[in-house]
Amino acid sequence: SVVSHLGSGHDLAVRGRGRLRRRRQPQPHSGSVLALPLRPRKIRRQLRRSVASRMAALRAQTLPSEDSEDSRVESTPYGHLGPAELLEASPAARSMQTPRTLVEGQTPPARLVEAQTPPARELAWDSPLQRVLAELNRIPSSRRRAARLFEWLISPMPPDHFYRRLWEREAVLVRRQDHAYYQGLFSTADLDSMLRHEEVQFGQHLDAARYVNGRRETLNPPGRALPAAAWALYQAGCSLRLLCPQAFSTTVWQFLAVLQEQFGSMAGSNVYLTPPNSQGFAPHYDDIEAFVLQLEGRKLWRVYRPRVPTEELALTSSPNFSQDDLGEPVLQTVLEPGDLLYFPRGFIHQAECQDGAHSLHLTLSTYQRNTWGDFLEAVLPLAVQAAMEENVEFRRGLPRDFMDYMGAQHSDSKDPRRTAFMEKVRVLVARLGHFAPVDAVADQRAKDFIHDSLPPVLTDRERALSVYGLPIRWEAGEPVNVGAQLTTETEVHMLQDGIARLVGEGGHLFLYYTVENSRVYHLEEPKCLEIYPQQADAMELLLRSYPEFVRVGDLPCDTVEDQLSLATMLYDKGLLLTKMPLS
Repeated sequence: SVVSHLGSGHDLAVRGRGRLRRRRQPQPHSGSVLALPLRPRKIRRQLRRSVASRMAALRAQTLPSEDSEDSRVESTPYGHLGPAELLEASPAARSMQTPRTLVEGQTPPARLVEAQTPPARELAWDSPLQRVLAELNRIPSSRRRAARLFEWLISPMPPDHFYRRLWEREAVLVRRQDHAYYQGLFSTADLDSMLRHEEVQFGQHLDAARYVNGRRETLNPPGRALPAAAWALYQAGCSLRLLCPQAFSTTVWQFLAVLQEQFGSMAGSNVYLTPPNSQGFAPHYDDIEAFVLQLEGRKLWRVYRPRVPTEELALTSSPNFSQDDLGEPVLQTVLEPGDLLYFPRGFIHQAECQDGAHSLHLTLSTYQRNTWGDFLEAVLPLAVQAAMEENVEFRRGLPRDFMDYMGAQHSDSKDPRRTAFMEKVRVLVARLGHFAPVDAVADQRAKDFIHDSLPPVLTDRERALSVYGLPIRWEAGEPVNVGAQLTTETEVHMLQDGIARLVGEGGHLFLYYTVENSRVYHLEEPKCLEIYPQQADAMELLLRSYPEFVRVGDLPCDTVEDQLSLATMLYDKGLLLTKMPLS
């Protein structure tokens, strides 16, 4: 029967889940880490054709048509520009945009009007953020929820334009003139409540820092960050940086848990509260893609291009810079509530409060150490190892006299033996691609992402149709409503897309999953289930067919027992939902 259970001193530096400082180390893999030929090829081909046809049918049923409202046809330069919405980008970004793109200081066209002050009766539960979160709750596919939330985050800019032209390239400002846009995400009242009711520790969860006369200092006292100590530091001119707010705030957790599926990379955040007329952090650049959401007050930001090519898309964060190290900013602006600022890795930035107003902003960070170079850093050692095992050319000895013409002291030599040596190296390097375990390394990075991820936030539908919604409870001295069972007629699909990954390790298959992760980064060890060889194709079908339902009796297993065993194990672990509630 089914049983229920359930860093650094920089502005964007995050501890915990915000931004990790570790480098991914390649893990040793045996040859068995590659895809296992667990079933006959013919069956696997038929399975994949079946999955493809089912997925195509699903798309035809569920995706909006080009004429539907959800298709968001670009009828204006940035698609659905709404009233009082203004988009501003750095000068270089503007040159790539269509001519009618609005920038601050231009007269908007007739269909755009000046921002209206949000009515005083508008509450957090009726803010644009709360409305989009309610909309997400009605979208059945987690993949589409992630796309919709990112569309809302950078609106009115179309996501495809952002990724194609601006992502990793330009600093971008979206000015909305809607102070309520992020209302309900996080506030100074939320911070005050956390200080009073949560075990917030200086250094671990909260930093107090200030930047005065070109010098940055951190003033963290030991122990718990009680309100008296935290607000005294704030009054003394310190910025308060809350690390990993998603560990304390359900709304921030939901926001990041949805967006991590959009990025395919860990999404973290910090919250920064800065007193009036102060600056908390020195100019620097970071090793993450940063989205700055202005929640309260005002803050002057200056953003600078990478100074030299080696700083472009930086792999590590920089030390603190002095003002003399900087050139002219590529973007200088005052962020107000509702505005969004994006800048890539390696873009130097600094921010300060002016005009007697405080500032509260949240920085969403992602894409740390998620580069082609990081991928190849894991692939190439394994490729060399495999090449040496399988190809005798890689095992042949070096020329006995190669030290007579190779090395730095011979770099200007015209010796033909040197030319031949270099050519041999090029030939062998070119052959490495044939031995590169690309899929195996991709699986290992996916496994790391599963461990890095926040646990999923469930919609009402997902909760009702999964083990979390079973009516089993304690009543009148005993458990009631026990005994719900899956049958071969039950239709199921994965709880969400991207919550699990099938990985081969040491001759075995393991399904790594996120549902038991903590909101605190790596608080738990990676969680997995072993999948038996006779259930491998069925597991692959379930992973690939989401969000289409699959009948348990149609799972490609050799026996009914294997079908029910796999489906029940996944359901009990909270990884499957059913088309109809179990009773």
